[in-house]
Amino acid sequence: MKIVSFYSNERQLIKKAIAGNRSAQKTIYERFSPKMLSVCRQYIKDIHFAEDVMVNGFVKVFKNLEAFEHRGSFEGWVRKIMVRESISYLRKSQFVVYDDALFEANAAQQLEETSIVDVEHIQQLIDALPEGYKMVFVLYAVEGYKHHEIATMLDISEGTSKSQLFKARKMLQENLRLKGLMSGQNNNKKNHG
Repeated sequence: MKIVSFYSNERQLIKKAIAGNRSAQKTIYERFSPKMLSVCRQYIKDIHFAEDVMVNGFVKVFKNLEAFEHRGSFEGWVRKIMVRESISYLRKSQFVVYDDALFEANAAQQLEETSIVDVEHIQQLIDALPEGYKMVFVLYAVEGYKHHEIATMLDISEGTSKSQLFKARKMLQENLRLKGLMSGQNNNKKNHG
């Protein structure tokens, strides 16, 4: 017996969700929430706050479903809402500074040691960036926005966006280099100890 998904057609699913069908709304949420939580988490360190932002993002998704014109991917449309919601949260919850002084202050920050560079470790390195650097880095390197789009979203100049990206990359490279040296020193101590 072949099982056919009740909501296999995305357009129909969206149409039913617009009409207030709770089952369709739940299906959309369950289908996209894992990816969207990951999007929010890239901007927000604390998973609980990232979850709150994601839920608020889905409230906006459902309130604005009629605005989706079926041009481009629905997932991409939802993702843009989550990115904007994350940025809005960061702006409201803390003052995001685009300042060179933060680079020097955070360059010396110690990172917890791990022997394997994995996704979680990379996320920790990104989380260690100053908020301004982090937002520009994630928008550019992860989300694929151009500098002029980032400048508009964050209300900064295009030059500031480029500068923040350069500094974020430099800080990540330095932290990865230091991490490699720290891991190498630990391995040498183990081998000689």
